[in-house]
Amino acid sequence: MRTRTLLAAGAAAVVIGVAGCGGSSDSGEGQATGAVDPNQAEASPPGDIPDNQAFVAYSPLGAHYSVKVPEGWARTQSGGAVTFTDMLNAIRIETTPAAAAPTPSEAKRTDLPQLARSVKGFQPGSVDIVNRQGGRALRITYLADAKPDPVTGKTGTDAVERYVLFHNGKDLVLTVSGPKGADNVDPWMIVTDSVRWSQ
Repeated sequence: MRTRTLLAAGAAAVVIGVAGCGGSSDSGEGQATGAVDPNQAEASPPGDIPDNQAFVAYSPLGAHYSVKVPEGWARTQSGGAVTFTDMLNAIRIETTPAAAAPTPSEAKRTDLPQLARSVKGFQPGSVDIVNRQGGRALRITYLADAKPDPVTGKTGTDAVERYVLFHNGKDLVLTVSGPKGADNVDPWMIVTDSVRWSQ
């Protein structure tokens, strides 16, 4: 039975700004109210990774894989797992021994109950197989409580995606997480699609 470590980190709120501009004429016609200022910067929900974020390849010493991670994020290591974080988002990378590629039915039978026991605020999402450049991956999505805000103490909700890629007797587990509502589809695709094997 596989053992996998789980993760959740972050906090969320949505802020949307709309600016108004107006004009008038002597006749009072042609007035414009509520028009959007095209020069105003677009407001993004907390946790959105910028479109211009650079990614760099990460390959641990002695490992037979590489994966792209956001440049400049803080890196921490605990046991066999390494985690890259910014203020609200996180990417956790680890490997575990495995006899075969995981299946959705196995994940529903073993992983989901384990997540329910170990992840605070766990709310199950989907379990499926997705194709990535590094091979087929088991994907588990769920919601979890984020870490409390250090100032307010309030706890938000994180959206978590866990990808498991099997290769040469090991599972590579990539867990990406950020505030619910943040639009990080493209950055998470860059990360999970970047896995390359050296043997």
